[in-house]
Amino acid sequence: MGSVTGSQRTHLIIVIGAGPAGMAVANLLSKAGHEVVILNRDIKFGGLAEYGIFPSKLKLRGGLRKSYWDILERPNVHYFGNVTVGTDKDITVNELRNLGISALVFATGAQGTKTIGVEGDSAIGVYHAKDVVYHFNRLPGFGEQPFEMGRRVAIIGVGDVMVDISHWLVRFKQVDEVTAIARRGPAERKYNPKEIRAICANIDQQALAKEFARIRPRLEAVGQNPDEILKGMTDEFTKCEPRVSQTRMGFRFLASPRRVLTDGQNRVRALEIEETKLEPKGQDFAAVGLKQFYEFPCDSVVFAVGDRVDETVGLPYKNGVFVTNPALTGNDPDDALFQAYDEASGKVIEGVFLTGWARKASEGLVGIAKRDGEWCTEVLLRYLESQPVRERAEIDAVLYRLRALLTERRRQTMDIESLRVLEAIEKEQGGTQDCIGEFKFSSNEKMVELIQRRRASSSAPATR
Repeated sequence: MGSVTGSQRTHLIIVIGAGPAGMAVANLLSKAGHEVVILNRDIKFGGLAEYGIFPSKLKLRGGLRKSYWDILERPNVHYFGNVTVGTDKDITVNELRNLGISALVFATGAQGTKTIGVEGDSAIGVYHAKDVVYHFNRLPGFGEQPFEMGRRVAIIGVGDVMVDISHWLVRFKQVDEVTAIARRGPAERKYNPKEIRAICANIDQQALAKEFARIRPRLEAVGQNPDEILKGMTDEFTKCEPRVSQTRMGFRFLASPRRVLTDGQNRVRALEIEETKLEPKGQDFAAVGLKQFYEFPCDSVVFAVGDRVDETVGLPYKNGVFVTNPALTGNDPDDALFQAYDEASGKVIEGVFLTGWARKASEGLVGIAKRDGEWCTEVLLRYLESQPVRERAEIDAVLYRLRALLTERRRQTMDIESLRVLEAIEKEQGGTQDCIGEFKFSSNEKMVELIQRRRASSSAPATR
């Protein structure tokens, strides 16, 4: 358990979201002696660490989970799971600000789905990457939804999320074909070479060589060496996990999806793709359409092109992100980057901060989000120096009002004791259900019911 010091300088901060960024904030603030309330939409803490990491990575998830337990069990950290924040939610931003707290930190992630706005993207068989990841990670609301994949799946994007979804399709769904489609070239691929080990045994290297031959003139036109790039790409296909299916994994580069083509039942039958070329853009390359089109047959499409925040939270929002202060301060890290900002009034929203994907959607995974939370805490601690400290009685009164407000709205919140009960129940289930990695309940209602039943039975007086 971390040290708790400096009670004479106590502040009360509410952190919304219990993923890597929010937990990093809670960790450092509580170590500094401040009182921290965590409000989390999900019953379970972890965010990306619980519902974004591929579910078979038990060692990584287990390590993160242990560190989060250590934070949540500190006496100056108060966890409220199963609580939504925003417009028409359990509690609003203004209600939280009016409780009398020192600051409010949004670490809510990027809960909205981002599209590239192509015609036909609402057809049957079109999915968004985050929804698919939530599905195979059994996030409540997604775990029990049917995600019916066809035999030929096209994934738009070439990052780590593409690899995770391909992993699921290759090893667990065992579809016939998976093709990653990229607007730019192979040199601009974004996935981590270590991650590709999950699927590289299924990559059709002969087809990959043909794909490089197809785009060779366009790569050479911008000074790229196709042979070197192909060697660099295939050299990464080492330590591949054993092949367990006949799924063929492939790539299509310099290919920009323009339309999802459908049959008479509005089901995906193909993508209309525009050929692209590379053009220099600063230190990088941009894809430029060539007005040459062709059909690429497939019966499912997954858009893995990033995320946007949830505008229903109730913070100023623009172009997929919450608005932050445009007036940089020059501090390191810069205060402005983490301050919520109201463009209508031209003013910073006093005491409201953003971190992780809530601040910059889709920017890295667990490690990047944790670092962002640490930077946000540095900014927040500077802010708190100018704020009046709270007496113990004031803090207790705020906690009482918060609990009373949630009780009044009949919200069944989950505390840390409830999560310990849930953990024990899930371990008892073992491998009794078709889950990747470890058992999880995929229904909030089921979790609440089982927790209440177990706690009630354990507190009931013994009878003869």
